[in-house]
Amino acid sequence: MTTLTLRRGLTTTATVGVLLLAATACSDNSSTEQAPTTSASAPASTPASASASPTGSDRSTPMRVTIDGQEVEATLNDSPAGRDLASLLPLTLDLEDFHGTERIADPPRKLTTENAPEPQAPRTGDLTYYAPWGNLAIFYKDGPSASSDLLVLGHLDADQLAGADRITIEAAS
Repeated sequence: MTTLTLRRGLTTTATVGVLLLAATACSDNSSTEQAPTTSASAPASTPASASASPTGSDRSTPMRVTIDGQEVEATLNDSPAGRDLASLLPLTLDLEDFHGTERIADPPRKLTTENAPEPQAPRTGDLTYYAPWGNLAIFYKDGPSASSDLLVLGHLDADQLAGADRITIEAAS
């Protein structure tokens, strides 16, 4: 009976050891494989407009933007809401002032807010989407603190934002 008890104990110990070894091996392989994949997918450099105003997205797409007849440099980030706005282009919108900080306009429909990037405080030149009202806002002064209701969609490099009356946004050719 002692031999049988010893054999069962060794079998149980060996089984547990094999399971632990297998779990550890799987765990080590998946972390080793994931780390290079993540760093390999990161861009080598960030565009200047993205570093001036982080968007929660590493990629940005140039847009053709005209404010009151003057073309300005602009980028749209690669967030789901940014892509949704791009699907509506070209757009020409009348702007109005809001709070002495931003110019706002209503797009033809609400944009998606799924998988939105982390909230961030809007900065001068940011093109944003305020989800509760469904409007676009272009900040001509730095905005308030970050809010999950306000999605940064892109950035405009323009000086004349405070008095802007009309904006045309088109996909860059």
